[in-house]
Amino acid sequence: MFKEYIAYLKDNPQGLWFKRKLYGWGWTPARWQGWVVLLAYVVGLVKIFIIVDAGSHSGSDTMISMALPFLLFTALLFFVCYKKGESPRWQWGWKK
Repeated sequence: MFKEYIAYLKDNPQGLWFKRKLYGWGWTPARWQGWVVLLAYVVGLVKIFIIVDAGSHSGSDTMISMALPFLLFTALLFFVCYKKGESPRWQWGWKK
C-alpha cells in the first residue's frame, strides 16, 4: 500500500503542492512546499494556543478564544490547498 501511495504522489507532472488523498476526500502534501504550508499551519495554531492559554482563566475561556483563530487558519489552509492542489473529490484508490 505504501509503494502505491508513493507512486501516486510521484506522478505529479504539473508540480502540484497538494494532491488528492488516495483514499477519501481532501488533500495530502505532494511536494516540499505543501509540507511547509502544513507545518506553518500546525506551528501557527500551537503558537496562538500558547498565547491564548497564557491569558485565559479557564479551559472554556481558552476554547472560546481559540475558535476564531482556528477557523481562520483552517480556511486559509483550505484556500492554499485549493489553489495549489488538485480539485478535491471522493477517491478510492489510484486509477492507473
